[in-house]
Amino acid sequence: MRTLVETDRNLEKYGLKDVSVHWNLSPEELQKITLEKGMGEETNNGTLAVNTGKFTGRSPQDRFLVKDEITADKVWWGNINKPISPENFKILYNEVTAYMSGKELYARDAYVCADPEYKMYVRTIAEYPWSSMFVFNMFLRLKEEELEDFSEDWLVLCAPGYEHPDPASVGLRQGNFSILNFTDKIALVGGSAYTGEIKKGIFSALNFILPTEKNVLPMHCSANVGEDDDTAIFFGLSGTGKTTLSADPDRRLIGDDEHGWTADNNIFNFEGGCYAKVIDLTEEKEPDIFRAIKPGALLENVIIKNGEVDYEDYTITQNTRVSYPIYHINNIQEPSYAKNPKNIFFLTCDAFGVLPPVSKLTPGQAAYHFISGYTAKVAGTEAGITEPVPSFSACFGAPFMPLHPTAYAEMLSKKMQEAGVNVWLINTGWSAGPYGVGSRIKLKFTRAMITAILKGELDAVEFNQHPIFGLHMPKACPGVPTEILDPMNTWENKGAYISKAIGLAHSFHLNFEKFASQASQQIMEGGPLIDEHHKLAEHI
Repeated sequence: MRTLVETDRNLEKYGLKDVSVHWNLSPEELQKITLEKGMGEETNNGTLAVNTGKFTGRSPQDRFLVKDEITADKVWWGNINKPISPENFKILYNEVTAYMSGKELYARDAYVCADPEYKMYVRTIAEYPWSSMFVFNMFLRLKEEELEDFSEDWLVLCAPGYEHPDPASVGLRQGNFSILNFTDKIALVGGSAYTGEIKKGIFSALNFILPTEKNVLPMHCSANVGEDDDTAIFFGLSGTGKTTLSADPDRRLIGDDEHGWTADNNIFNFEGGCYAKVIDLTEEKEPDIFRAIKPGALLENVIIKNGEVDYEDYTITQNTRVSYPIYHINNIQEPSYAKNPKNIFFLTCDAFGVLPPVSKLTPGQAAYHFISGYTAKVAGTEAGITEPVPSFSACFGAPFMPLHPTAYAEMLSKKMQEAGVNVWLINTGWSAGPYGVGSRIKLKFTRAMITAILKGELDAVEFNQHPIFGLHMPKACPGVPTEILDPMNTWENKGAYISKAIGLAHSFHLNFEKFASQASQQIMEGGPLIDEHHKLAEHI
């Protein structure tokens, strides 16, 4: 084990005094310390499991951006991007450093952005050893010689044990907080041990820095690359199949969550690992994730029985998680970037059963659906939900986007047209009726659609236009029954289909109202065509 430095004077520049610091410990060392301190337990196969305590997920209402000269006129302020004053940030920072002073801390130097041109060096100083293990897994790892002259671009201070006693006095909602300061380049996390706050804090910082300073589009997506070096990008909210569908034995995984798209058509991973949900995990359903859970991985909030994880037990939370370095996956792209994006997939789980299982989007439609970020919640996912409910998250990642969604959408549209990329909407949800009536589209059919697209087998087929959404549906697709390609054909009652489809189209329009004032005409025309009723008769 590395020596424990009793007082590291270098940290005094951060306001940390009389601290004992472990620098860049290995996962094995951090796991040992975590177990010795009684902060976790080990499964039968040697994987560390911890409980994150009060918070088992992000707390979006307690996320703040410092409002100053850099951010005041650029950030899309509102419920998602909540402002805090530089003065209150300074108070909180000083209180956190005072709290962390005199303690045993865990420091890690790493970087994000796999493309060497966009590297951003991050120093994380954490109160808990397993927080540092998470950072080892999720950020990109430096070589030993690179650590010797490390100088950070951003500092992360993570103090889960500190809750502010008088939140309102410093502009907080409650005692916990996650704050980004773009002037001082600091991410400050207090009162929450949920490790996702660290990851998403830096992701949010990149979502501001890359488009405004580097002309790079940040994306909440997975990506893989084929034998012909063609790159595919998968956007999708939780439950739509993003991780499952990007894990392809015939393609190399670039990353499963956060990427950048450069001006010269490079797609690069922000991260060095994966942070996956494990609720109801089985080796059959998610073999890559299941096999990645081994020594070096970090499980969160799972229930362990006789040394084995019960993935079906969500007593603590349904948001059970595992982080692991990307090299726990066999078929990966090294290093984690590639050129030549050819296809983009927007994944949605439409529980209303009205969207086509596969459709091709125009540039305007791509921007519109990107801003919308649609999926649906089904009965049982949240208290009070008894039938499908539309759910929208701008850019498929609204909680992490500091700029107005149209800024990202216009970048996507421009890059898509310059690169000649095809954009596809894939419905992994229901067919032949809504949730409770129809059935979920079979995974083998969805995989067949994506495979056909990646092989270019839909390039020459004919398309029909959906009469309500305006989407272009292929008339045929290898490996997929023709009758399911047009969703209206799968419903016994065509009138019921039209009624449900118009209802969903109205939900799209209502959701889009808050973006309309800053959306171009092309984007506005990419929405549903619910006023063109004359097309309905032709379709029937």
